[in-house]
Amino acid sequence: MELRQLDENLAVSAQIVPSDVAMIANTGFKCIICNRPDSEQGAHPHEEIKAAAEAAGLEFHFLPVVSGQITETDVQDMAELMESAAKPVLAYCRSGARCTNLYALVMQQG
Repeated sequence: MELRQLDENLAVSAQIVPSDVAMIANTGFKCIICNRPDSEQGAHPHEEIKAAAEAAGLEFHFLPVVSGQITETDVQDMAELMESAAKPVLAYCRSGARCTNLYALVMQQG
């Protein structure tokens, strides 16, 4: 798994699976945000990752965002999560690009 650090509190990655969660927790992350809808081809069900995250003592949030169709509501919801979630946070989607784009839009808001 390749992690890309966007700032001191947020890193992004491609799709993770439950067996990745222990390493994520051991790396020091406190929260995982899933930005990938379960309906996408190749998506791993977020409920399985959520169960692994909670078993490892991590927060988990499901904020599915349709690729190429980020809405203002998505940006607002992500901004709120970035403010309130335990840090540091790992956000994931199919490749990490959607999370990165969502982060950039949150930062543009100021």
